[in-house]
Amino acid sequence: MAPQWIIAYLALGAFVGVLAGLLGIGGGGIIVPILTSIFAVQGVSPDQVVHLALGTAMATIVVTASSSVRAHHKHRAILWPAMARLTPGVLVGTFCATYLASHLSSRALGIFFAAFMGYVALGMFKNLKPKPHRQLPGTAACAGVGLVIGAISALVAIGGGALTTTFLLWCNASIRQAIATAAAVGLPIAVAGTLGYLINGLGAENLPPHCIGFINLPAMALISATSFFTAPLGAKLTHTLPVGALKKVFALLLIGLSIKMLFTVFGAH
Repeated sequence: MAPQWIIAYLALGAFVGVLAGLLGIGGGGIIVPILTSIFAVQGVSPDQVVHLALGTAMATIVVTASSSVRAHHKHRAILWPAMARLTPGVLVGTFCATYLASHLSSRALGIFFAAFMGYVALGMFKNLKPKPHRQLPGTAACAGVGLVIGAISALVAIGGGALTTTFLLWCNASIRQAIATAAAVGLPIAVAGTLGYLINGLGAENLPPHCIGFINLPAMALISATSFFTAPLGAKLTHTLPVGALKKVFALLLIGLSIKMLFTVFGAH
């Protein structure tokens, strides 16, 4: 691998790790469009470029989320009962949606990714918060919510941070509890998503060397190497920095990267 790609993957991991800990996201919103551009430049088939970016992003989120969860747990901010109720639905929804993703075109996935990230960015930029309405619903209702969160997360390779945070705020959780718990929910999403993209990509053609299914092992390893160490820093900053203001900056970045991803996907055909 050329030195410039090694540096690019390491830098991407460091940046994403901070964001994962700070905002309770898995980092897919950043990783996917950047990896799509990198893989396209490296000559990955246009038919597989977004799938490979999604699968690789999911694999890196396993490491990032694990590190982020440990850091948030030290601050006792994770609502573990909420995570336990959401996880069954999250696992099923995520794994099943990876099968759907494997049968969609790169263009279709790129459009869905950009549209959803635009929605997330709008909510972050306007700092929209649902009005607290009730306490956490029962196990069955939470499983249903988890199913939706997992399915959407698999199609855009996010840790479910935006959706989980919104849901928990609606259930009267504090912003820091919601962010911390969203980071925790991101772990089962990442595990199920990684397995799904690995299995559903095993028979794919025109993938570059050193891939297992839709996971690029060198990219995953290098991104994870730095994100593991920077995620705790982001989690610590959650308790000291103005998260609302930072979300607006992040929202603008998401919009820019999503637009860039669309140009990459449509330009590759």
